Amino acid sequence: MSENVQHHQQEIEVKEDSLLQGIRDCIPTLLGYLSIGFAAGVVGKTSGLSVLEITLMSTLIYAGSAQFIMAGMIAAHGSAAAIILTVFIVNLRHLLLSAAMSPYFRHLSAFKTMFVGVLLTDETFGVAMNKAMNRSSLSEKWMHGLNITAYLNWIIATIAGAFFGKWITDPEKYGLDFALTAMFIGLLVLQMISRKIIRKDLIVAVCAVLIVLGAGSFVSGSVAVIIATIVAAAIGMVVEKWK
Repeated sequence: MSENVQHHQQEIEVKEDSLLQGIRDCIPTLLGYLSIGFAAGVVGKTSGLSVLEITLMSTLIYAGSAQFIMAGMIAAHGSAAAIILTVFIVNLRHLLLSAAMSPYFRHLSAFKTMFVGVLLTDETFGVAMNKAMNRSSLSEKWMHGLNITAYLNWIIATIAGAFFGKWITDPEKYGLDFALTAMFIGLLVLQMISRKIIRKDLIVAVCAVLIVLGAGSFVSGSVAVIIATIVAAAIGMVVEKWK
C-alpha cells in the first residue's frame, strides 16, 4: 500500500513540474553558463574565428569542451578531419549521460525522447539527476524548460565573449582557459555533497583519476577520459552493491 501511495505521489510531482519550473531550476546554473560561455567566446575570437562563426558553433555544436578544443585546433591549423574526430571522441560522454537519463523518460516516445536528449549537457544532467533522486520519472515539460534556458543562455554568453574578445588578447592570463574545468569540479563537489555518500564517491573519483593517468600513457587524453568514465562507473556499481 505504501509503495502505491509513493508512486502516486511521484506522479503528482511529475505533473506539477512545468516548463516554468524547469526554467526556475536552471537559474542557479546560469552564472556558470555565462562565465564558461563568455570564456569560450573569447578563446574562439582570439583563435581567429568571427562572431558569426562562434555563434554558429554555439548554436549547432553546443558543447563547451568541444568548442574550446575546436578553437585551439583551428588556431593550430588542424585539419578538418582531425577536428571532427576529436570533437566526436570528446562528446562520446553524452552517450553515457543519455543512457543514465533514459530510464526517467520511459513514458515518452522515441521521438519525444530525442528532443529531450538533444540539448542535454553536463550541467542540465547534474540538475536533472538531483531532481530524479527518489523518483522513477521526470517531466518532459520541466526538462525542456531546463534545457532550453541553458541553451539560450549559452549562445548569448558566447556571443558576448566573441564581441568583447577583441580586447582580451591573452585568455590564459585571466584563467579563462581553465574556466570549463573549474565548473566541472564545482558541479562534481556539489553533487557529492548532495548525495551524502562522500566516502563512496571519493573511492570512485580517485579510481577515475588513477585510470586517466594510467591510460593516458597509452592512448590520447580524450580516449583516456572515456575509458576512466566507463571503468570508474563500473567500480561505483560494485562499491554501491558491496557496501
